[in-house]
Amino acid sequence: MDEQKTQITKDFEEKKAAMDNEGGGKFETTPVIERARETSERLEAANKKQEELLDRQEAMLAKQQLGGEINAGQATEKKVQTPQEYAKSVIAGEHDGPRKE
Repeated sequence: MDEQKTQITKDFEEKKAAMDNEGGGKFETTPVIERARETSERLEAANKKQEELLDRQEAMLAKQQLGGEINAGQATEKKVQTPQEYAKSVIAGEHDGPRKE
């Protein structure tokens, strides 16, 4: 019986030594967990940057609305009257003076 116990203990010690040599006995973080942490950090950084950009956009919109510059930079479209349209409007009494271009 003692021989059997010593043999089991010896086998166990050999297997434990083999695992330690291979690195299997050490507790290390797995690559999946590391990738998840890196991904989480990237997402947090992206969220922070997005929040900063949103704050800037809100500030710009508020400045435009308070400054009355909502349509700034947009071309205004002028309607050009043809001579016939102008003549009709003069006859209808819509104009007081000469034609301005």
